[in-house]
Amino acid sequence: MLIDSHCHLNYEGLIERQTEVLSTARAAGVTGFLNISTRESEWHDVVATAEREPDVWATVGIHPHEADQHADLGREVLLRATDNSRVVGLGESGLDYHYDKSDRAVQQDLFRMHIGVARETGLPLVIHTRDAGDDTAQILSEETGKGAFPALIHCFTASPEFGRTVLELGLTISLSGIVTFKNAKQIQEFAKEIPEDRLLVETDSPFLAPVPHRGKPCEPAFVRDTAEFIADLRATTVADLGKLTSDNFFRLFNKAVTQASA
Repeated sequence: MLIDSHCHLNYEGLIERQTEVLSTARAAGVTGFLNISTRESEWHDVVATAEREPDVWATVGIHPHEADQHADLGREVLLRATDNSRVVGLGESGLDYHYDKSDRAVQQDLFRMHIGVARETGLPLVIHTRDAGDDTAQILSEETGKGAFPALIHCFTASPEFGRTVLELGLTISLSGIVTFKNAKQIQEFAKEIPEDRLLVETDSPFLAPVPHRGKPCEPAFVRDTAEFIADLRATTVADLGKLTSDNFFRLFNKAVTQASA
């Protein structure tokens, strides 16, 4: 049993054959999918996929790349978008200083707005951070001081020090196919020390296909390859890791998933 805790089923590369992609993943033992949104214009379609497929859930949110185009997005707009039983999380939101596609101050403001809605609704926030570890950690620390909120770092690529900081703040960490890459030794070592109750696994499909699928569009079925690699790192079995990460997913998203499945 495996959950792909982060995929983009409505993105080019998957949307054209979405039914086939889901069928292949289910045959590989994937029993749930969290379909992630990155901009307001795609919320409807992302949620519609979750409404159509009982093992697919959705998030609503603004990716940091899209921050400038959503600088005036009000908190009420995001809050209203969560009023759907298939929406179980917020995001992805956060900070990306690698490409700087949006003004950093705007990214930070939207990130804090997402955190506020996560705190208010109890919906977990899916966080993207790239080359922005210090500011991400500072904002998370400051916002946690205002009141707890559920959150996870998706597609973890940061330093072990950043990882330990967010774990201390109570966040969960999700590993993608990047952990299988030859140059990901630091992530591989950190993967061994993530507490059992704070670990998730994802594809971020259609991006970041794990070994041995490099060069191909990533699919949710490939979460098994990543899980097998992580299981070897942590000296366990893929079956045990699958159960562990699935249990963690349902624990983190428990309230919303329970409502969406009712």
